[in-house]
Amino acid sequence: METAYQSAEFILRYVVEFSTLGLEFFGICILVYTALKCFFRWLKKDMSIRLDLAEGIALALEFKLGGEVLRTVVVREWSELGILGAIIALRAALTLLIHWEIKNEENRCRE
Repeated sequence: METAYQSAEFILRYVVEFSTLGLEFFGICILVYTALKCFFRWLKKDMSIRLDLAEGIALALEFKLGGEVLRTVVVREWSELGILGAIIALRAALTLLIHWEIKNEENRCRE
């Protein structure tokens, strides 16, 4: 029974770590793609890039936040959980601020 538990724990840790890396990789890809797209639009003197850039950053942060939440599954010590909680709180705050910025930018564009 102990061997089955250790095997299941090993498989769970492997799946969570792989999934976390995948989510963080997607977040990085989205951020880099958005930044490059907006940079080239900026070079063409298109000044309506703020909204697209903010939306891309928000989406990338949500993928990264998903990876951090998933990582809480395999945390073993309270100190790790505290650090992870702080990272999640910071990323959630950044996401909320960016969504607030998106709403303000959308209202500004409508006017």
